[in-house]
Amino acid sequence: MPPAPRIAFYAPMKSPDHPVPSGDREVARNLMRMMEHAGCSVDLVSTWRCRDKQGDPSVQAQFFDAATAEVERLKADLPAFDLWVTYHNYYKAPDLLGPALSQIRATPYVQIESTRALKRLDGPWDRFARAAHAAADHADLILSLTQRDQKTLIRDRFQDQSLAVLAPFLNCTDLPPASRLSGPMLSVGMMREGDKLASYKFIAESLLHLPGDWQLNIVGDGPARQRVEALFAPFGARVRFLGQLTRDALEDEYRNARLFFWPGVNEAFGMVYLEAQSFGLPVVAQNRPGVDEVLSPTNRALAPAPSAGPVALAAVLQSLNTSPAMRQSHLTDARAHTQERHLMPAAAQSFRAAITPLLERRQ
Repeated sequence: MPPAPRIAFYAPMKSPDHPVPSGDREVARNLMRMMEHAGCSVDLVSTWRCRDKQGDPSVQAQFFDAATAEVERLKADLPAFDLWVTYHNYYKAPDLLGPALSQIRATPYVQIESTRALKRLDGPWDRFARAAHAAADHADLILSLTQRDQKTLIRDRFQDQSLAVLAPFLNCTDLPPASRLSGPMLSVGMMREGDKLASYKFIAESLLHLPGDWQLNIVGDGPARQRVEALFAPFGARVRFLGQLTRDALEDEYRNARLFFWPGVNEAFGMVYLEAQSFGLPVVAQNRPGVDEVLSPTNRALAPAPSAGPVALAAVLQSLNTSPAMRQSHLTDARAHTQERHLMPAAAQSFRAAITPLLERRQ
């Protein structure tokens, strides 16, 4: 039996070991486990974070200096590897390590979820945007998590670079027990300014148009919690804030909920949709690029356009709330869709197929 391919893994925006939970951290952790499931040996080779949130050229200059020092350190300390894999190279957090170290070690260089932000050139992120673009050019293979990202990468493909789609996936090999579909509605999302707060606003506005005796549990916490709580104050005890939960407690909420409600404003795709659908929950979301790629067919068919506003979301909520049979039909479809496309075995098979030509060329 050939030895397991050795992978050097790096996530410039947020290390899998970072103490603050987020979707990016969860995806990075899942990717490492998936690669192991695919028969690879995976090392997290650096926890150095390279992220400029504000677009400050002086901050970017400091990061470039620090990257030079980190490359020098890793040149001496890095164990042998067959493949470098970077997760999430983009204009706010370019990969300043992988291109140099993969070239020094003469190994293939792979990116997962990489973007080319040409519109950021000549702006406040110019130097970082150029670095992200150059890193993408250096990659032998780029794996996109959505078809939407794939289209952009095809447009800007560098020479004969390989491109493929790796559908987002959950960190499990089989489905959890199905939801009872009888408890309160459920929303799960970090509470921060920007797109997350915009989704919460859509939820609150939708509930204003929802008749009947409904209840909603909200899981999440963050710096905008007071603003989120203020949005839902008019509903009193019908909305319960559960805060940040442990994994077991969150699974209990999925298992008891009757449906999952998250509009998905500017979500890349949304891991919470995969989690909810693995339990068979009907999902009420807006039909947005990225989100539409992970929704099951029945959930996608119900998703209104963002322009339809909160009234359309309330209508979908009402239909599902008042029809146990409708919820049950969504359960079957959501679980089948997740089993086929969004669990660890399917992702591992796709990943191994994509990297095998690179590994064979090294032999």
